[in-house]
Amino acid sequence: MATISRPAFEPPTREAIGIARVLCILGIVYVHAWTGLDGDQLAKLDSTHQGILRWVLIELVGRSAVPLLGAISGWLSGPSARKRSYAGFVRVKARTILAPMLLWNVIALILVSGFAHWGTLAAPVPTSIWEALDWIGCVTQPNPINVQISFLRDLFLCMCAAPLFARLGDRWLWVAWGFALLWSASGIVFPLLLRPPILLFFLSGMLARRTDTAERIAGWPLWACLLPYLLIAPAKIAASSFYDTWLKTHVAAADAIDLPIRFAAALALWRISLALVPHRSGRAIMGMERYAFLLFCCHLVLIWLLGPPIGHAIGKMGMPLYPPYLLLQPLLALGGTILVGRALEAISRPTAGLLSGGRLAAPRPRRLPRGAASAKGTASPPGAIS
Repeated sequence: MATISRPAFEPPTREAIGIARVLCILGIVYVHAWTGLDGDQLAKLDSTHQGILRWVLIELVGRSAVPLLGAISGWLSGPSARKRSYAGFVRVKARTILAPMLLWNVIALILVSGFAHWGTLAAPVPTSIWEALDWIGCVTQPNPINVQISFLRDLFLCMCAAPLFARLGDRWLWVAWGFALLWSASGIVFPLLLRPPILLFFLSGMLARRTDTAERIAGWPLWACLLPYLLIAPAKIAASSFYDTWLKTHVAAADAIDLPIRFAAALALWRISLALVPHRSGRAIMGMERYAFLLFCCHLVLIWLLGPPIGHAIGKMGMPLYPPYLLLQPLLALGGTILVGRALEAISRPTAGLLSGGRLAAPRPRRLPRGAASAKGTASPPGAIS
């Protein structure tokens, strides 16, 4: 079998992963940003400047972050999935992925549905104990309060299969990737995974690890990595503008159209993360990485509870001051998350560690000297989205 030549230098892959995680999760906040409007009211604003801005932030920024998060998880899981015992590997992932998902769903139900039940918040309330359990476990649907966290449910199932994937030969791993691609593009609904593309992105990360693709991209020109996204994004905009009604009734076709832009976005954001490593802004972003998983888990709870009072003071979507509020919501959510994280650490470090997927229980990372690059073979940092 032909050997694959390795990159001539060791790029700062680990540091870029930290930057990419923060950027991805900040982007996801846009998908759930507070608007103060219901679905029918939002639909009436679709063609306005604010409606277009919101659509761009959701479709071209927020939802394009999920592929890279999934790929990073697959990239990090490969070596440990191959070396550890199956029970030991799954036990760690249950503690750092499944447990935080369940706990944050319980917290969301208690706080958000609790306020809604008493009439102070317009939010979903489960109608039965079985529905509440379904929401907590994301068994048949994402939790309608904490909708983003179902990603962890599918990611945990991918992790349960990771030891098998890690032991497959390259040819069979590509076969598994092809199956995931067909499933993702088919629109077939099967409750094993709520979002089949997560498996596709996860396997893409495992394959990237085997072929040194993540490291090779560091040697590619930045413009070449941005170009596919810049070329495909206008096609996505045009399809959504002229064929939106058709796409809503043809889910499989919509998913198939979305996949290329998701991969292009992952490539662009990964190359940007690599480029940011030696810069001051990159080091500042890396400093926020210990809160990234907590931000992913709790940002919707914060938006449900704090979005309305802030938004009512500034104005709902459609009001003149709403665009700055929309643009700043990821940073506001990050600030709230840091306060939550520090409060949890002050109250109980074990609880903080559990709710943050192990991040806040770990010692603070040493500040790296300017331009420092990590060794490719170092152990992966603790955390849940890994």
